[in-house]
Amino acid sequence: MAVTESVASGAHEEARGVHEGILRRQSARESSARTYARALPIVPVRARGLTIEGADGRRYLDCLSGAGTLALGHNHPVVLEAIRKVLDSGAPLSVLDLATPVKDAFITELFRTLPPGLADRARVQFCGPAGTDAVEAALKLVRAATGRTGILAFAGAYHGMTAGALAASGGAPDVQVARLPYPQDYRCPFGIGGPPGAELAARWTESLLDDPKSGVPLPAGMILEPVQGEGGVIPGPDAWLRRMRQITADRSVPLVADEIQTGVGRTGAFWAVGHSGITPDVMVLSKAIGGSLPLAVIVYRDDLDVWEPGAHAGTFRGNQLAMAAGTATLAHVRENGLAARAADLGSRMLAQLAQLSRQFTCVAEVRGRGLMIGVELVHPDGAAPTHPGHALAPGAHAPTPGDDALTPGGAAPTPGGPESVPGDPAPVGLGPARVPCPAAPELAAAVQRECLQRGLIVELGGRHSAVVRLLPPLTISDEQAAAVLDRLADAVAAVARQHEEYGLHRPSRHGRPPGPARRVG
Repeated sequence: MAVTESVASGAHEEARGVHEGILRRQSARESSARTYARALPIVPVRARGLTIEGADGRRYLDCLSGAGTLALGHNHPVVLEAIRKVLDSGAPLSVLDLATPVKDAFITELFRTLPPGLADRARVQFCGPAGTDAVEAALKLVRAATGRTGILAFAGAYHGMTAGALAASGGAPDVQVARLPYPQDYRCPFGIGGPPGAELAARWTESLLDDPKSGVPLPAGMILEPVQGEGGVIPGPDAWLRRMRQITADRSVPLVADEIQTGVGRTGAFWAVGHSGITPDVMVLSKAIGGSLPLAVIVYRDDLDVWEPGAHAGTFRGNQLAMAAGTATLAHVRENGLAARAADLGSRMLAQLAQLSRQFTCVAEVRGRGLMIGVELVHPDGAAPTHPGHALAPGAHAPTPGDDALTPGGAAPTPGGPESVPGDPAPVGLGPARVPCPAAPELAAAVQRECLQRGLIVELGGRHSAVVRLLPPLTISDEQAAAVLDRLADAVAAVARQHEEYGLHRPSRHGRPPGPARRVG
């Protein structure tokens, strides 16, 4: 027995040495721009479905899923079979933009899933393998088609890291794109949240476009995410999305839907625009469409197809393995109703996680759509209401995504009342201003560390990186979901207890800690 234990201990130490050696070499050799590797010091060596095994022998439940790339989880059998079939066939693996049976099958399956108003008159452009290149292509396309140059985008957006995509994102270092307010409940830019806040955001957009002195000429296009991911897992209200579609259609402004992270069933519809029923003019697709391999395309209305040959090219737009894996993934999600499954399971997970916001004052809000879930961490004692007694209470829960009937305070404004305007499509009762608590990025980072110690991989995002994000594969079972929720709840409870007992650095007025946060856990 002692010999067996000694052998096992030696194997463990050897594995640990391999693990630590790889991490040391990564730190010494790789760019300082690396991100996930800093917060997640693991060395994956095997993976299947939701589970990753590290070089040190530890197992993890992966709710990062390649930042949403792995719709079917790691190494799903249908994906592996599709890849093997291409490899065994002797087919070329990279063919630029030449036609192949593999590409033809991918396009056929992709078009089968598109919104009805787009599928019958769509064109597809294969881009470089990253989503950011597809965003660049979409912006170039609408500029070429309209002859205009300006772009409308939204605060909190994330569209990629290349120059044009970054300029349209929330972290742009300079202003090249007109920025619009994106509706949200907890951090509503108008301080009211709910449908009234979304209505004001829509009116702001109309005013910007119609006011000849707004300083914003008619743009080439508007780009939006149906659910902001990196912005903090913020679902766009369905009624507001329909207003954006109407506003842009009335003014002949192409609407670009960035479905890079929300697509392929992630939010509970095959494409997130399906919740609101809108048909965008352009869809930007990547991540899950490649079945875990790099692939990015734009799909757009045929009347926008004004490209000159070579107007947007790329050496690796003919990745045959990615197209085969993508075809298998799209078909599996469609044929097995995984979008509906994501809607059902995601709703149940959100309902259970909402208990955290009632149990811990540092959990401001739990929100999301389908299997795209966020938990925002705040300093509950760090903000005072503008009007005493009317602050948004810590732990307040957002309205159900797409709910057009809720109003802050729980009461709808009375049509024809003192705050309604004759002719308004949706009377707005503004009510008292509400002030959110300051973001607590150090608490979110502590929760991420505590999750990792419990064998759960989660991502951070949102303003100031204060939102803990879950992006599990659509194939996650009920039992696995329960384990994920248990580990996350336990991690939040541990951080909340230590925060209350020892405290952390108070945040600055911008929500960032003034110095290094005390390490929790």
